Amino acid sequence: MKITKKGFTLVELLIVIALLGALAVGLLAALDPFEQLKKGNDTGTRNLVSEVQGAVIRYYALKGWMPWCTATDTCDDISSATNLSSSPMDDAISRIVDSGELKADFTSLAASNLGKVFVTGDANNAKVCFQPTSKSFKCDPNTKFQQNGDAAADPADCTTSCGTNTCYWCVK
Repeated sequence: MKITKKGFTLVELLIVIALLGALAVGLLAALDPFEQLKKGNDTGTRNLVSEVQGAVIRYYALKGWMPWCTATDTCDDISSATNLSSSPMDDAISRIVDSGELKADFTSLAASNLGKVFVTGDANNAKVCFQPTSKSFKCDPNTKFQQNGDAAADPADCTTSCGTNTCYWCVK
């Protein structure tokens, strides 16, 4: 009578475990979880930029002047890029909230991103920008501006190198 043993040897099990480990390392390298986090943060900030730009335009349509102005001819100077957490923009955000164009809890909900968003404007125009951190947003064709919303000195540098820290994503 012949006795047969069923099962895997220790060497076979180690080979399978090693192959699974190599596949897992390759998958993690392909997904790059830190880049995915940066991309998620940039998406949230981009949505905030668009929300602020839309609210500013609606406020202008409603009142006839920008929210950093108290009347058609009296405006705070935001000719250089001013982040949303600064004093002039804090007042402007309050005016936008009071008009109903932003939610009452806007500043508390967006608190972590207010310092990342920059606004430049005068009595008739507004440019809202942020500096992306993820590779995909740095390579986005709309990432070709300076912090104040003006075109970069060489916009081709922004999209071809995709890594410069001087290019901003803007909505005008």
